Amino acid sequence: MTSRDRRRPHASATPRARRIQEAARREAELRAQGIDPDAVDRAYLESGEPSRRTRRRRPPLRVILLIGLLLVLVLGVLGALLLWQRVSAFNDSVSTAPATSSALWGPLGGDERINVVLFGFGGPEHTGGTYLADSIQILSIDPVTDTTTMIPIPRDLWIEGDPEIPDNAKINEAFAIGHARGGMEDAARLATKVLAEATGLRIDYWLAIDFSGFREVIDAVGGVDIQNPTAFSYTMNETLFQQGTFNAGSFPAGALHLDGSEALAYTRARYTSVQEESSDFARSVRQQRVLGAVRAKIGSGGIGSLGPGLAMMDALKGQMMTNLSAIDLFLLSSHLSPDRRIELTEDVILQATTNTIGQYILVVIGRQGPTDYAPLHDYIAAELAKPIPTPSASPSGS
Repeated sequence: MTSRDRRRPHASATPRARRIQEAARREAELRAQGIDPDAVDRAYLESGEPSRRTRRRRPPLRVILLIGLLLVLVLGVLGALLLWQRVSAFNDSVSTAPATSSALWGPLGGDERINVVLFGFGGPEHTGGTYLADSIQILSIDPVTDTTTMIPIPRDLWIEGDPEIPDNAKINEAFAIGHARGGMEDAARLATKVLAEATGLRIDYWLAIDFSGFREVIDAVGGVDIQNPTAFSYTMNETLFQQGTFNAGSFPAGALHLDGSEALAYTRARYTSVQEESSDFARSVRQQRVLGAVRAKIGSGGIGSLGPGLAMMDALKGQMMTNLSAIDLFLLSSHLSPDRRIELTEDVILQATTNTIGQYILVVIGRQGPTDYAPLHDYIAAELAKPIPTPSASPSGS
């Protein structure tokens, strides 16, 4: 037997070796077809079963939740930054205070009254008496009881003896006098100073809005819904009023939906077909009614208030000026619907008379001289000291 004959026959390949060889062959085929073999499950290649894509393991639920939470946080931060940019831009356009400041946050948690005066004036679109204060309302907030008292100030209240008004004037003229001297800030500063001296109240904060801004705010929130107790027609012309002609429009009694122009007319109407509705007292009541309706449209805060709030900010740019920041305006919005009113009515604390040129004016009853406002100070202080009655529930519980 030769050495060639003595050689042992080759051992047959093991099953594992055959599978590895088959897997290598299939990888070569896949590469030839332009397919990445790494995308194919090698376990299937080695087993000899038909190839298929590798199934990736799903991440654990906690990983999915964590990723979702991070996305929400990122979107929330981005949304907050965009919202703040919008609020800051609004603040810069209407306020003398920095956007990041708050003059009301601390005092609203204290024990001293906070008094804010709201001025309504004609503005550039109103050719007669452009900067006369058509409406003057003091919001007096008691932070201890979280209640608000509104004090409407008659436009005809006579101011005498103030060195900044040397010729004497009605209180609504103080705003116009200040504006002529230095623009809107001087208008509000002088009118607020004179008002504080006449009422005896410390008034640190003010807000002034023109007719156009008022109208656009109402439209921005989609109009307001009010209950009008007394039907009346009106005219804007005193001569027509004296003749009994009311050609400007009318407001029926009952539920009314008012757009911006209608709400402005409703709050301004002086010459009406109903005597009781032709007074400054009636006008201030209507103004309060509309302010309360605006407050209802804003809501009580949260996401639901965001849309109306942003719409109001857009409407007020260039139409309003204040020394409160945007943060403070938000805090003040919850006090637009007051818990009570203090009326400075004739024959109670004010007396009607005329000045030297025959104008109708109101002076303080009981004064010891033309510059004595002490009786008015005492009257307002006594009224503010009275507790606000808790409203009783109606039979329906509403």
